[in-house]
Amino acid sequence: MIRSALGQDSHAFENSFDKPLILGGFLISGERGLKANSDGDVLLHALTNAVSGITGRNILGPVADELCRAGIRDSRAYLEEALKDLGALGGHLEHVSFSIEAARPRFTPLIPAIRAHLSQILNLESGRIGLTATSGEGLTAFGRGEGIQVLCIVTAWLPGEPL
Repeated sequence: MIRSALGQDSHAFENSFDKPLILGGFLISGERGLKANSDGDVLLHALTNAVSGITGRNILGPVADELCRAGIRDSRAYLEEALKDLGALGGHLEHVSFSIEAARPRFTPLIPAIRAHLSQILNLESGRIGLTATSGEGLTAFGRGEGIQVLCIVTAWLPGEPL
């Protein structure tokens, strides 16, 4: 049986360059990081939320808060929790697609590297990972350069009878 779910996340940029910008587990140099208790990886947060939409257990919230209190701020740990839930249901990801809204950084040259990094994290062929970006013509805070917003849709296979 095939299931799809949508995830979203957004964060504002930090005021200083003290925190690095990490997207999809990939370090982007020369940019301010994102305000968050964790590393602020909006790509992995949106993906975690999408997987949670399939499994029914919200990871970003009490689970992530507990991990943060234990000193775990790497968003890959949150995604791992969501993927464990999917695996416990006998499922796996088939396709992941991200849509980023931000004025910066300039994503076009970064897309191949971020996709390759996500492919390793997810153990999924890079051809099964879509990644697009837009400035939204500056109509929102994200398009004006105040932060980054990500929408993510996942398609997963689960055992069982189709609806």
